[in-house]
Amino acid sequence: MLPCEVLEWVKDPAGVDKPPRAALADAVRTTARTLARNAPGKSVELRVPPFVAVQCIDGPAHTRGTPPNVFETDPLTWLQLATGQMLLDDALARGLVDASGPRVGEVAGLLPVISL
Repeated sequence: MLPCEVLEWVKDPAGVDKPPRAALADAVRTTARTLARNAPGKSVELRVPPFVAVQCIDGPAHTRGTPPNVFETDPLTWLQLATGQMLLDDALARGLVDASGPRVGEVAGLLPVISL
């Protein structure tokens, strides 16, 4: 599902060059949208700037302003979470994920999005 150049970087970001922006954007969008398909709904907003924001998880829908349940992280952290290379608890403890609202913890049960 992920291009080799992206997968190699996700596994070893310090030792491998960052992939081209287009490949990275596609990988982030694909995995975020896969999570949204696996858990349809509008109660949590998953943001991975600058590439994607999706709504997921069934429950009360948010329609205006800042959503009450927001999960936001950078592309590398997201891809590591989405592929099982990092656990959400570790990412939260290291300050790599900005999570607000009572429902964002439900994202942990949806990870990883893809198996390597």
